[in-house]
Amino acid sequence: MDRGRRSMWRYLAGALAVVMLAAGGLLLVNGRAASDRLLPAMPRQTAGEPAALPDTVPEATARTREEKRFGRYDKDSNGKITREEYLANRRKAYARLDTDHDGTLSFDEWAVKATTKFAGADADHDGAMSPAEFATTAVKRKPKTKCACPPAPAAAAGEEEG
Repeated sequence: MDRGRRSMWRYLAGALAVVMLAAGGLLLVNGRAASDRLLPAMPRQTAGEPAALPDTVPEATARTREEKRFGRYDKDSNGKITREEYLANRRKAYARLDTDHDGTLSFDEWAVKATTKFAGADADHDGAMSPAEFATTAVKRKPKTKCACPPAPAAAAGEEEG
C-alpha cells in the first residue's frame, strides 16, 4: 500500500473510533436512567366499581438530580469536590482502556472496540466491508415503548351508541 492510502485508512479508522466512542458515551449516559417506577402501580378496577384512589400521595424527594450527581463526585462528603475527586472517574475510564497498564494509551488500545467491531463485521476477512457487512455495524436502537396507561373506561351499561 502506498503512503497516501495508508494515511487515508488511518483517518477512516480514527473517524470510526470517534463515532463509536460517541455512540458508547450516549449509550452510557442513557443507560443510567432509573428503571424503578416513580409512582406505585394503579390498583385494578373491577367492573361497575369506581376507581379507588391511593390513601397517600407520593412525595417528591428533597435531593435534586444535580445534588445527587454532586454527592457521587464528593467522595469524602465534605461539601466540596477536589480536583482529585473530579478526575477520579476519568482515571478509571483511562485505566480500563490502558490494557497493557504501561501508563500510556496507544491508538490500538483507544480504538479496540472499533477495530473489534470492524473485524467482526468483515465476514469474508478481505479487509473491507461490503454494504451488507457495514449494515451489521449499525447501532441497535431500543424500540419506543407505548404508554402503559390503563385502558379507557367502557361506556356505561345504560348508554347506547347512536
